[in-house]
Amino acid sequence: MKDIKGRILWIDGTLKAFTSNPLLKSELKPYIRFLEYNNYDVSFSENPEEGIDLLREWNFHCLLLSNNDTDEIRDFLTQIRKLDRHIPILILSESANQELMEYVNLFNVSDVLIMPTNPRQLVTSLTLLLERNVILNEYIPQAYVEEFHQHNTFSTQEPQLSKVTSDTTQANEWQTWIDTYINLLEWDIRFEDIKKTDELEEIHAIEKREANLAFTNYIKESYSSWLEGDKSPTLSVDLLDKFVIPEIQIGKSVLFVIIDCLRMDHWLKIEPLLYNDFQVSRHYYFSILPTTTGYARNAIFSGLFPRDLSDRYPELYAEPEVGHTSINRYEKDLMLLQLERYGIALKPTPHYFKIFDERGEIQYLQWFSETKRITLAAVVVDFIDMLTHMYPDESVLQQLIPDEKAFRGVAQTWFKNSRLYNIIQLAADRGITVILTSDHGSVKCNNAAKVSSQHELSSGLRVKEGKNIIYNQDASFIIKEPEKYRLPSNDNDKNYILALEDYYFVYDRHSTNYNDVFQGSFQHGGISFEEMILPCIVLEPR
Repeated sequence: MKDIKGRILWIDGTLKAFTSNPLLKSELKPYIRFLEYNNYDVSFSENPEEGIDLLREWNFHCLLLSNNDTDEIRDFLTQIRKLDRHIPILILSESANQELMEYVNLFNVSDVLIMPTNPRQLVTSLTLLLERNVILNEYIPQAYVEEFHQHNTFSTQEPQLSKVTSDTTQANEWQTWIDTYINLLEWDIRFEDIKKTDELEEIHAIEKREANLAFTNYIKESYSSWLEGDKSPTLSVDLLDKFVIPEIQIGKSVLFVIIDCLRMDHWLKIEPLLYNDFQVSRHYYFSILPTTTGYARNAIFSGLFPRDLSDRYPELYAEPEVGHTSINRYEKDLMLLQLERYGIALKPTPHYFKIFDERGEIQYLQWFSETKRITLAAVVVDFIDMLTHMYPDESVLQQLIPDEKAFRGVAQTWFKNSRLYNIIQLAADRGITVILTSDHGSVKCNNAAKVSSQHELSSGLRVKEGKNIIYNQDASFIIKEPEKYRLPSNDNDKNYILALEDYYFVYDRHSTNYNDVFQGSFQHGGISFEEMILPCIVLEPR
C-alpha cells in the first residue's frame, strides 16, 4: 500500500444532501475518487462548525472549502485563521468575484479553483501546494547537476564562456560575463529554498571560485581597452548619460537612488518587493577600477574617469585631508556640472541628499513628502556600506552575517523596513520614475595576501596606492601606468595594486593581527564579480 500523501479536510455543506440528491453525489464522486486514487486521505464535514471541531481534534495538511457565499467564506476563514494561521486553504467556488479575491489575500488562501473543474486540476493544485518542498529538494539538485555536466567548468588559465549559450563574440564578451554571474546568483537563491547536500554546496562553491578567477583574468586583459570607448560595456561614468538624463529630457520627474555597496544578489532579494508598485526594468553595468566609493561614485556623478576629473576640476577632486572623513563631498557639484555639459538646466534645481542614519531618513522622507515639484532628486544611502565597515569590529554583526546568504537576508530585511522603501513607494504614488543603482559591491575576504613597501601605502584592504610595492602576483593586479587606466598619478612612481578574487592585503609585519580582524569580512576596492557587476534599475510607476 502506498504512503498517504496528505490528510485533507473537505468542508462542503452540500455533502449532507448525498442521501437525498444522487445527482450531487455523482458530481462530487469523481473528485473524491481521484483524490483517494492519488493517495490523499479525505475527511468530510457538512458545515463549518463540524470542520472547526475536526481541525481541533486532528492534524490535517490542507483544507478544501466549497462555498459560493462570500459572507460565509469570510466568517469561516476568520475562525480558521484564529485556530490555525498556517494550514493551506483551497477555495472551490463557482465564481471568483472581487470580494472573494480580497479575502484570498487577507486570509492567505493558497488557491481558488472555479467549479466545476477537472479532478486532475484539483489534484495538481494539491500536489504543488503540499509537495513543493519535496519537489524542490529533488528537482533543483538534479537540474543543477545536469547543467553542471552539460557545460564546461571554468579553466583557471583562461575564461571559457561556453556556460552561456549565446552568439556573443569577443567584442562583447562582457555581456556573457554578466549572464554567467547572474546565473550563478540565481542558483544561490534557488538553493535557499532546499535542503542542500554538502556535495552540491561544494560543487557550486568550486564553480563560483573558478568563474571568479576566470573573470579576474578577463578584466586584467580587457579593462584598459574599455576605457578607449570601443565596444565597452556601461561603466560608472555612463550611468547618468544612459539612464537618468534621457528620462529628464522627456520631462519625467526622477528620483535617483544610489545604495552604497549594494551587491547584485542583494538586489535580487529586494526586487520582488517593488513589483506591485512599479514596472521593473533591470540593467547591469561595471564599476570602474578601483571599486571604492572615492573613485566609483565620483565617476557616477561627474561622468568622468578619476584622472579626467582631477585634471578638469582639481578643486573638486578631493584627496583625503586632515579633518575630512569623506572624499565624496562634492557630489552635488559634480552632478550639476555633468548636467551643464549636456545643456540641461532644471527648475527647480536638482536636489542632492545623503542618508547616513535614521535621522537622515526621517529628514529626507519629510522633504520628499512636502516638496510639490521635483525635477531630479539624487539620494545616496549609506546603510549597507556602513555594515561592511563596522563588520570587523562588531562580533554581533559577525554572528548576524556569517556568510553571503545571511548578508542577502539582512539587506532584504533592512530595505523592507526602511524609510527608503517608504520614499520609493511615495514616488510610485506621485508618478515619479525611480532609477536605483549601486556604486560598487563587496566580496567576502577569505584569503590574506602579504604586501610591503619602504614607502607609505594607502589603507584599503583590497586596493593599495604607493611606490615600490612588493606583492603576491597570484593574488594581485598591479597598475604601473595609471594614465592608461585613467587614474591620477601625482608622482611618476605611483602604482595601484588591486586584490583579486577573495584576497585582502595584510602587511607582513602585522599579518597575524590583520588576519584575526579581517578574515571573513566584506571588503571592496579590487576585482571580482561581486564588486564590479552591478544593477541599474529603472522603476516606472504602474
